Amino acid sequence: MTTVSSTPTTTPTTISTSTTIPTTITPATSPQPAMRLRELVFGAACAAAVRAAARLGVADALGQSPATVAELAEAVHAEPQPLRRLLRALTCYGIFVETQDGKFAHTEMSRLLREDDPHSLRYISLWCTEPWTWHAWPRLDDAVRSGGNVFQELFGKGFFDYLHQDAHDSAHVFNKAMTTSSAQSALDVAELLDLTGVSVVADIGGGQGHVLASLLEKYPDVRGTLLDLPGVVERADPRLRHGGSLAARAEIVAGDCREAIPVEADLYIIKNILEWDDDSTRRTLRNVIEAARPGARVVIIENLVDDTPSMKFTTAMDLMLLLNVGGAKHTKESLVNRMTAAGLVLGEIRPVNPYLHAFECTVPLSG
Repeated sequence: MTTVSSTPTTTPTTISTSTTIPTTITPATSPQPAMRLRELVFGAACAAAVRAAARLGVADALGQSPATVAELAEAVHAEPQPLRRLLRALTCYGIFVETQDGKFAHTEMSRLLREDDPHSLRYISLWCTEPWTWHAWPRLDDAVRSGGNVFQELFGKGFFDYLHQDAHDSAHVFNKAMTTSSAQSALDVAELLDLTGVSVVADIGGGQGHVLASLLEKYPDVRGTLLDLPGVVERADPRLRHGGSLAARAEIVAGDCREAIPVEADLYIIKNILEWDDDSTRRTLRNVIEAARPGARVVIIENLVDDTPSMKFTTAMDLMLLLNVGGAKHTKESLVNRMTAAGLVLGEIRPVNPYLHAFECTVPLSG
């Protein structure tokens, strides 16, 4: 996982914390096909409304009890009437709810836009609606025709070069989105994996090392290594760095897994880094096999486009990858084909959570 850095943003102060159960307005029945298609072609309006609410910090300003538009507008420094229109649009999608007395209250989805929610999707929502996305999406037909990304033509440079050099605010959002997503899934991975018999675990391309830290906390006799690009590991999870609670059992290695994996371990974890392009995937898997001893475990964790609970999200991410880097999310079959082509011996495939699957593999024995 590659990250970049920039300056953080701020959010408004919550205006209310007392608890009140709102009286909700009954949602409309399911629309007919023609109306549904009309709604879909205006999907950009919904995405823009979510983005606006996240940037304004409406969810952060709204407490546990309903609030008037005037109260919310004052808290987020907005005009009341346009804010009412924004909230009215969002309630159609179950993001906030309007009470019978004209106030607005939280729903399960609107709480996910709060920055302090343990399952927050605020930065994911911002990342998926960054300014460059509005330039790229209209060119999806060109990407489908060519099979390659359109980013170079649009911006004159590759995607990550653009983030590093020209879009520092977007880079910050990307960092926060990847960090929160990784931190949230790390506990699920640690819950799933059994490290019985493992002495050393390696998190390859592991970003800031949230998965590794969660595993080391669960298994106090295990040592671990985090490998990722220099600019990434310098911001590793504080628990893994010098002075951290896990530092004595953790090694941080700066490197590119596509070039070499100078790490010896009993278990190698590869999470969400095999989606950029086929060449990167082949090189990474080859390097794991070259580094590992025969019989070592390799666990590959990925989103799948044929993963039913999250197909709408992952197929959308798949199209975004096509646009920005020419990459692709995997089907179960495509990922299995690449693993077996690399020489890994496939074992069990298990869901980690509604968005991720874990592919348990081993490095073949000699001879």
